[in-house]
Amino acid sequence: MTVRKPAPVSAPRHGLARALSKLGLCSRTEAARWIAIGRVRVDGRVVLDPEFPTIAGRSCIEVDGLADAAAPRRYLMLNKPRGLVTTAADERGRDTIYRCFDGAGLPWLAPVGRLDKASEGLLLMSNDPVWAATITDPATGPSKTYHVQVDAIPDPALLQQLEQGTSVEGEHLRAARATLLRSGARNAWLEITLDEGRNRQIRRLLEAYSLATLRLVRVAIGELPLGELAKGTWRDLTPDEVRALAPPSATG
Repeated sequence: MTVRKPAPVSAPRHGLARALSKLGLCSRTEAARWIAIGRVRVDGRVVLDPEFPTIAGRSCIEVDGLADAAAPRRYLMLNKPRGLVTTAADERGRDTIYRCFDGAGLPWLAPVGRLDKASEGLLLMSNDPVWAATITDPATGPSKTYHVQVDAIPDPALLQQLEQGTSVEGEHLRAARATLLRSGARNAWLEITLDEGRNRQIRRLLEAYSLATLRLVRVAIGELPLGELAKGTWRDLTPDEVRALAPPSATG
């Protein structure tokens, strides 16, 4: 496989491992492995340094054994089950989201954003790093909507406090919108929308108001709903869905 395209005047420079990942062929970690065992050539010579500088569109990158210049772009949605880790490999041997793709014959795909092990619901996957970066960028990315079961029944004043937010470990955490969906005798389901992404944001925000999270399900990203997709299954996004999540103007 040979990769060479006409370069713009101000073509960006990338380390070799990053350049391979941007082609959608593999993760940077896997690219570093390929480079270390001598599978990758730049401008005709084997390069063993994953940080070797390359110029987009000018450097001729060859990977032995790969038939295509770049992997076809794929965009899909997964209904992530609870208990799976959002990573390619886990140092503690826990099951990962990639178990859901066993035998599917998909190209390398990376999660677009994250859901922690105890969370479930809508997770995007792609091998298009520019599209993925637009989705996860707080300034350009779509909002995310969650259904959250808590161990109490919040009153309207508390829901308003969740929207106003509070400081937690030096970060101002808030919900863009928090509403009561339904309640029982001891717990309730809330619908919480976020327009920013912070680590374990909902759990930390609720904990600050003495609410424990019993279940957390992401049900929508922007206008894309989880819908009736069965737990642990996936489907490709339609071209319209791909464009709606990250319009061409946002991806440059």
